[in-house]
Amino acid sequence: MNVKITGTGCYIPSEVETNENFYQHQFLNDDGSPFKQNTNVIIKKFKAITGIGERRYAKNHHNASDLAFFAAEKAIADAKINPEELDYIIFAHNFGDVKHNAIQSDILPSLASRVKHSLRIKNPKCVAYDILFGCPGWVEGMIQANAFIKAGIAKKCLVIGAETLSRVVDKHDRDSMIYSDGAGATILEATNNDGGIIAHETATFAYDEAYYLFFGKSNNQELCKDTRYIKMYGRKIYEFALTNVPLAMKACLDKSGKTIKELKKIFIHQANEKMDEAIIHRFYQLYDQKVPEGIMPMNIHKLGNSSVATVPTLFDMVTKGKVENQEIQKGDIIMFASVGAGMNINAVIYQY
Repeated sequence: MNVKITGTGCYIPSEVETNENFYQHQFLNDDGSPFKQNTNVIIKKFKAITGIGERRYAKNHHNASDLAFFAAEKAIADAKINPEELDYIIFAHNFGDVKHNAIQSDILPSLASRVKHSLRIKNPKCVAYDILFGCPGWVEGMIQANAFIKAGIAKKCLVIGAETLSRVVDKHDRDSMIYSDGAGATILEATNNDGGIIAHETATFAYDEAYYLFFGKSNNQELCKDTRYIKMYGRKIYEFALTNVPLAMKACLDKSGKTIKELKKIFIHQANEKMDEAIIHRFYQLYDQKVPEGIMPMNIHKLGNSSVATVPTLFDMVTKGKVENQEIQKGDIIMFASVGAGMNINAVIYQY
């Protein structure tokens, strides 16, 4: 028995936030002092490093669970299954539902239960729960669904990654330009066909690295100190990722029994273009190989970093022919990989 993806779906919000929309922002240092460089220079440097030219924000009346529901509907339709047949709904997010202009996260009931409610699933044996695992949450949800199916306690699982990071960013922090909103979903099923999930690898580095990403106060010292926003130590994360992610990817590939030359695509978390390129370069260096052209599809330039949603969104777009010069053929060996808050790393080798 194998575990295969039988349906995918994503929801890309229609509200476009371009880099030009940040020209009027007052970016400040951590201590509240102004930058010596003007905003135009800051934004140009940001684009050169991250590759992000624009990102998508959810409409004011939509929350993360709404985006997830829209993506889930598409994945269910793509898989051509009855949602009542689902055994698990696993929803990866980090901040719950944060209403527009609100300062409090809402995770009661769980977002997975909200999606199940919106899908109008009556079956009580369809278990719905959330997973908090940083940006690698969707990949980890896939690993958990695979374990449930391989153990014989599930046949069909819905795995979702959705986030509205635009609701938890500090507008006085340069890093606010990185984040975006979106949702991706997949259906996993038990099958006797070839392919599916071949191997996986997961690690949590928390001894020194646990707080590389954290919730902190605004850089604007005049704002309420009790209101929290997503914050990160960018340089530490960059160095951590370049050291540890390629090793995890190698461990996963070696475990699968496949060779580096068999690998056709790597769907890596869309965090930062330069960082992702450096990770892939170091990964191939571990095998004394050059990075093949087109191995790493990207959508960060237009969609930004939507955390748990980046990998499933990108995968859906490539499989549906929505990423230029990128496609997957039946039988291709691909990899999903991610790194994020925790600090967590994971990877999956999958035969399409």
